[in-house]
Amino acid sequence: MGLRARLSDSMTSALTSALLMRVGWLAHRLVRPEPVLVERVRRRLDEINSGDGSGRIQQPEHRTGMAPLAESINATLDHAARCSRFASDVSHELRSPLTALRVKLEEAQLHIPETGLDELLREGLRDIDRLESVIDDLLTSCRLRAGIATARPRPVDVSEVVKEDVSRQSGPVPVLLRLQPGVYVNGVPTQLGRILLNLLSNAQRHARRSIVVTVRRDRDIAEMAVDDDGDGVPPADRERLFERFVRSEKSLRVDPHGAGLGLAICRKMASAHGGTIHIEDSAAGGARFVVRLPAIDPVRREVPVLAAAGSGSA
Repeated sequence: MGLRARLSDSMTSALTSALLMRVGWLAHRLVRPEPVLVERVRRRLDEINSGDGSGRIQQPEHRTGMAPLAESINATLDHAARCSRFASDVSHELRSPLTALRVKLEEAQLHIPETGLDELLREGLRDIDRLESVIDDLLTSCRLRAGIATARPRPVDVSEVVKEDVSRQSGPVPVLLRLQPGVYVNGVPTQLGRILLNLLSNAQRHARRSIVVTVRRDRDIAEMAVDDDGDGVPPADRERLFERFVRSEKSLRVDPHGAGLGLAICRKMASAHGGTIHIEDSAAGGARFVVRLPAIDPVRREVPVLAAAGSGSA
């Protein structure tokens, strides 16, 4: 073998050894967490646990083996913070009607001769109704988040659901129906009715003279819309209103006792049916709440299981 060949082999061997050493070093950096980083993360978690439970750990500057772990830890911390806020909001919403009921009973106890029993019972039952409504909304929200189906979906005529549910409701503002017959979706009638009733309840609080419910099919989409002639919803607030316990200033003035869960539940139920809900400007001058669901042929017999609401989101 010539000198040139031997030199070439030696250089190749040296380069290979250097490359293998570099790969080994990178593997060590990527796979094995550094003790210093582990200790830093541990101390930061101790700080978070000794405080109010909120906070995040600092992401490593380089993509070491700790980087994916740090991302997972921060995601867990964020989820815990959301759960903590939710528990705090729930406690506040449940405490309000209980406090009101306690005040009425204590006042009646102090002035028994002057207390009107009928009025006391009537106000007490109103507070209990509000408490039950909040609890029902919370249970519904939790079931949807966990993906617990209360009934198996089946082909449902949306227009028939609207007609039946509107006929059982009463309110100060009349409801006009514009229904296209035979608009079918795969769904649970009680849940579709719950979406409608929540939207109608919202519209009754804000409408002046009229509410219009429209059902129509646009190719492969079934659309249910509720229009009112109120003040409408500013574009900047439209997404925020679908968050739990969020209410507009006017809604608080009109009905200070609501929990702010109705629209959040509507979105979860629409999502469980593979659909969406959003707010537009109404031709009547107010707000238009639009629910869009996958439409089906009414003769179809295959019914898929509803997706878990909120899957893939925090």
